[in-house]
Amino acid sequence: MSKKPVIIGIGELLWDMLPTGKKAGGAPINFVYHASRLGAESYAISAVGNDALGDEIMSEIDKIGIHYLIERIDFPTGTVEVELKNGIPNYIINEGVAWDHIPLTEAMKDLAKKADAVCFGTLAQRHPDSRHTIQTILSLVPEKAFRILDINIRQHYYSKELIETSLQQSNILKINDEELLLLKELFGKQTATDDEMCKELIEKYHLKYLILTAGASYSKIFTPETSSRILTPKVEVADTVGAGDAFTGAFISSVIDGKSLVESHQAAVDRAALVCTRPGAWVNE
Repeated sequence: MSKKPVIIGIGELLWDMLPTGKKAGGAPINFVYHASRLGAESYAISAVGNDALGDEIMSEIDKIGIHYLIERIDFPTGTVEVELKNGIPNYIINEGVAWDHIPLTEAMKDLAKKADAVCFGTLAQRHPDSRHTIQTILSLVPEKAFRILDINIRQHYYSKELIETSLQQSNILKINDEELLLLKELFGKQTATDDEMCKELIEKYHLKYLILTAGASYSKIFTPETSSRILTPKVEVADTVGAGDAFTGAFISSVIDGKSLVESHQAAVDRAALVCTRPGAWVNE
């Protein structure tokens, strides 16, 4: 390609406080990192505090070489307590933090108009401030761009109304098998099979792709016409932090690069498997 695709991740930027020490992360930033490693011109949009943790996280972001529009504001830098059980993370997400209050800037609006893809979730919309910024940016993204809702349901930070609004603003949905179960309950579709529910969501919200991941079992990507199913490879798991974000970043990068559904799916599976073999969400390869 003559021009690198412009890919944006907007939302939480935080420290995952792991038993082994803290790791910088946040789903949209993890997504941007992996898209960047795969050749995109990637931008993280978020906010961190005017504090020592903010200084440290900005230093980490500078080291990995991604572009960013990250505001420094008078709220503490986000932290998440992460407990690992057999490598599977459990999160306690602290409130009243900088990424809850991402201010909308002119630079963000200008960048949105040039985007080929933007990834966002429900978690970063838990506070009205960041919700306004995210929804405004989505409204400015070109019609042909990919708008990826990585639903990322955590704790109680979601509602049916927020999920529906976010689906209406997206054309790709990334969801895991547990989140799909929750959506069936919210939408009164408990008797639907996974495939039926995914196809219904594609039709109702005019989605181009629906990405369903089922952890160590398989992943499946639906389009309005077809689908691709790949078993999850067996690897020596360090932890699964950021694996889903890596999957999404690799898939979108591949699709924008003109690869087929199956090729893009395989690239996503391979990238997610690699991340599982390393501690934390970022791998320098």
